[in-house]
Amino acid sequence: MNVVITGASKGFGRSMAEQFASQGHNLFICSRSETALYKTVEDLLRYYPEVQVKANAFDLSVKEQAKAFGNWVLGFGVPVDVLINNAGLFDPGSVHDEPEGTLEHMLDVNLFSAYHLSRVLIPQMIKQKSGHIFNMCSIASLHAYNNGGAYSISKYALAGFSRNLREEMKPHGIKVTAIYPGAAYTDSWAGSGVDPKRIMEARDIATMVYAASQLSPQACVEDIIMRPQLGDL
Repeated sequence: MNVVITGASKGFGRSMAEQFASQGHNLFICSRSETALYKTVEDLLRYYPEVQVKANAFDLSVKEQAKAFGNWVLGFGVPVDVLINNAGLFDPGSVHDEPEGTLEHMLDVNLFSAYHLSRVLIPQMIKQKSGHIFNMCSIASLHAYNNGGAYSISKYALAGFSRNLREEMKPHGIKVTAIYPGAAYTDSWAGSGVDPKRIMEARDIATMVYAASQLSPQACVEDIIMRPQLGDL
């Protein structure tokens, strides 16, 4: 399979890249940080030299760059089997007093990046009558919480995008899965003081995403909801 992953240089994105590479699948990845991205490529090729890893740095919060990444992928002339819209960012705050522009920024990163990239790649999937789109939502897409503010709003919106897209893609043989992870140990939690054993591991989410991608064409996991065993923090 050919797998496209955004925000692939760390956290969930990197774990999913490792999971798919470990099973012999080719990767087309991006992140904002060129340095971190190419370090990821170096590590992937060291452990999985048999796979093809193509990488390019793009800031998907910018509409033109999100579209440019999609066209860069299409330029390789290969089928797009899996698209994982993972790029995202968390800015804490409350609706009533968070800095001006926070909502716009959260929407650009967490919603519009997935929207614009998907719109570039979907015509190829429709043409090939297959494909699987994963959207990295959040438990914050399902339940509001203090200090979630614009982030939670953007993740609610991404969940709505996923549900609409799921209905639209059914006739075309394209699957859409929304992922709703709770707390997992990534860079966002490093230095927080939370015991890593209290929350999930990034590879837990990667394992579930990979499993969902391996089902028969007539089966679709619509939602993946994952929480730490002891519940949300």
